[in-house]
Amino acid sequence: MTTIGKYRHFTQTSTSAGHFTILAIDHRSNLHKMLSQVAGENLTNEQFIDYKNLLMEHVLPPASGLLCDPASSIGNGIAQRLIGGHQGIIAPIEVTDYEIHPSQRDMNWIPGWSVAKLKRMGGAGVKMLLPYHPKSDTAEHKREIVADVIQQCTEHDIPYYLEPIAHSLNPDEKLSNAELLDVVLEMATLFSEMGVDCIKMQFPVDANQSDDEAEWQTACEQLNSACKIPWALLSAGVTYDVFERQARVACQAGASGVIVGRAVWAEAINLQKDARVEFLKTTAKQRMTTLAQICEEHATPWYERVEQPSSSWTWYEVY
Repeated sequence: MTTIGKYRHFTQTSTSAGHFTILAIDHRSNLHKMLSQVAGENLTNEQFIDYKNLLMEHVLPPASGLLCDPASSIGNGIAQRLIGGHQGIIAPIEVTDYEIHPSQRDMNWIPGWSVAKLKRMGGAGVKMLLPYHPKSDTAEHKREIVADVIQQCTEHDIPYYLEPIAHSLNPDEKLSNAELLDVVLEMATLFSEMGVDCIKMQFPVDANQSDDEAEWQTACEQLNSACKIPWALLSAGVTYDVFERQARVACQAGASGVIVGRAVWAEAINLQKDARVEFLKTTAKQRMTTLAQICEEHATPWYERVEQPSSSWTWYEVY
């Protein structure tokens, strides 16, 4: 049975209808590098925070929640009142180096940050990106890491949003769509049974290998059957047009919404000053609004896949 605390936190990151329409801006080193290249200089921390502030000010309003990091987003977002009290905060606990192939990445933690601190400052969810392949030499170790974070989230009564990313065993090769689907289904089954609360899942078909929406639909239905907990679709760097189609198919198949970043705001990286602001205020915000509408029309409420907590007269005595 789900606890009162986790159930409450789910409501903080979702709409009143139980759909996740979460804006992701937790990108760090890779985004900093791209923005610095456009600016022609290495951005200072303050300049990087300025970009995150623009995302929170102009793109966040239609979203039900925010996935953001502690250094460049959470502190300033709260202090400057850019994150509304009705928008729950999910935060990563890991450091990710995207320049290293997923099969060769170690799990590293954000220094000075923890599940306990995230809960203490009012966070509503813990996110962890996990490059994974069930046949990898590191698979068992990574399952142990997941189990440890599950224990921490149980202790602090906060939902665990796991982001398992399927990768090939050979850094020089991509997974075929057949292999990708097999790994995605195995991850969905494994981690939902282990005790993760929500899975932030990649689309189970590589759109570069297949544009057939019938195939997409079948794969998403298989994913939905394998996953026994709420799942939300991530954008994984695809273009907005592709992601909008993927989001509709995924939600029709049973996803509880989206946790989306670059598909919404990526083009702003290459713009400057007024042009950047204008793009975020118009195009990016409208994209977030459209995705929220798709979720409202098609997504499965998270509470249909989560057992309601005890609310007896004396629930708090044993809490």
